[in-house]
Amino acid sequence: MSNARRQGLDEHPTELAESNVGRVEYRFDRRGPATVVVFYGGHMRAGLSLGEEVYAEAGCSVLVPSRPGYGRTPVSTGASAGGFADVTAALCAHLGITEVAAVAGVSGGGPTAVAMAARHPVLVQRLILQSAVGPLPWSDRRTRLGARIVFAPHTEHVSWALLHSLVRYAPDAGLRMLLRDLTLLPVRDVVAGLLPEDRERLLALFSRMRSGRGFTRDLKELATAGDSVGHAVRVSQPALVIATRQDAAVRFAHARALAAALPHAELLESLADSHLVWFSRDWPLVSERIHAFLAEGPPRNS
Repeated sequence: MSNARRQGLDEHPTELAESNVGRVEYRFDRRGPATVVVFYGGHMRAGLSLGEEVYAEAGCSVLVPSRPGYGRTPVSTGASAGGFADVTAALCAHLGITEVAAVAGVSGGGPTAVAMAARHPVLVQRLILQSAVGPLPWSDRRTRLGARIVFAPHTEHVSWALLHSLVRYAPDAGLRMLLRDLTLLPVRDVVAGLLPEDRERLLALFSRMRSGRGFTRDLKELATAGDSVGHAVRVSQPALVIATRQDAAVRFAHARALAAALPHAELLESLADSHLVWFSRDWPLVSERIHAFLAEGPPRNS
């Protein structure tokens, strides 16, 4: 693999690596000897960050690859969750990472995280899943139809330009529109309940999101459980599954299915009002559990 430093417009600078299966964009924030690999979900790329402070506070380095179709990772790099898990394992080897303290899967990045734990048990020590898609079909037919229009590769730049303008010039309306499909609660109450600092963080995040070709790819790949069940039952590492019952984007049933399928899983229920478990009154307690989970004794890998 060869690197090319990026000084682009993203929140964080990213790099490129080339392999025999394609190009992958990534960000590697070096802090300490332990590394956490983070797979984000829809509309996210390596240049953006969400909730990574919990790993920084634990002294961990963080490696974030852009999944296929997001950022500068072509949709052809890694033909499946398992395929991209293998690409990421090769990226770890390229960067000299011989041990991953945890692989974290967020939302649509969950199946890739599970696949990496299952396929690379010597490399990966633990698995953390946050609002993650599990071994169930995702999402519902109405969501898929709407997203294929709004977030299709040839229309997503226009859709996001409009959303970015709304967030900038009418932030309350923008938050209500973007959170509407992420919560089962009245969205006005959810927006009103945001702490000022969380509100600003969300506005900053939403103002930089894009879908690229990745989101429609996710919709197609995750429409059926696919290999998810097979990967989940093969995970030998300890797993921490974090989810809220108020999540409208990835229903709590996914978390229950993950906890049932993963052989060594703990289900931690968040009190968050939406899919975004980081913006919750109990996030400090959830963070403490993540820190304790990362600090636990060496897991048994098979």
